[in-house]
Amino acid sequence: MKYVSPSSKETAFNCSHCGALARQHWYSTHADPIGKDELPLVIDAAKLEGLNLDHIEDNDERDRWRKWAERKAIGRPFFQDESRYCDVYVHNVWFSHCFNCNEIAVWLCDRMIYPQRGEAPLANEDLPAEIARDYEEASSILDLSPRGAAALIRLAIQKLCKHLGQTGKNINNDIKALVQEGLDPRVQKALDSVRVIGNNAVHPGQVDLHDNRETAESLFKLLNLIAEKMISEPKHVDEVYASLPETARAEIMRRDGKSE
Repeated sequence: MKYVSPSSKETAFNCSHCGALARQHWYSTHADPIGKDELPLVIDAAKLEGLNLDHIEDNDERDRWRKWAERKAIGRPFFQDESRYCDVYVHNVWFSHCFNCNEIAVWLCDRMIYPQRGEAPLANEDLPAEIARDYEEASSILDLSPRGAAALIRLAIQKLCKHLGQTGKNINNDIKALVQEGLDPRVQKALDSVRVIGNNAVHPGQVDLHDNRETAESLFKLLNLIAEKMISEPKHVDEVYASLPETARAEIMRRDGKSE
């Protein structure tokens, strides 16, 4: 599947919210004065649900809060609102609006500052939560520290081997054991690539001074490939098989001389 990193030079890229490769509409920003001696109205999305708005005297303000609450924007620090006349423009702050999921991203110059998901492809959705957290953390520092990102991804792959029933202590031994269990040759190549890329002597979680951004990006792709072949594909096959009529499954079991 083609992946296009989010960029201020693109009009279509993989959205950091939904992950889809979709058209992105760009918006400039402006600033409206809020009045002398007034303070900013900070919208705390986490408190909008079920909020009693009767205490807000200004009807327009109450309607805006209610509208935001109705949009169920829980956890979102940025909101879309109706256009208003502006007299102060803000330069080098931009919004990209995803055609697929209708969410926005916020950019400072040419750098996305929200959401903070980094520039790596989205993690495979079937990764265990602990490994997914390592992946997201590595993605968030990819631009700032490719070597640190690569170290985290090696650690995540080590954890993935453990999740697949191995010790997770030595990737070479884990690969050997997985091969004996009938490991897909393509996954074996991916794991061996992880082991060899950069420096054979580097242990997962340690920084290799020879790592660069290209190395880190390769490791992200390899981790997702391993997860796809070892977790997602078997899961999808099991789901399809489970959806078959019980009589059909029983007939298959009889044919193969097995019992459920």
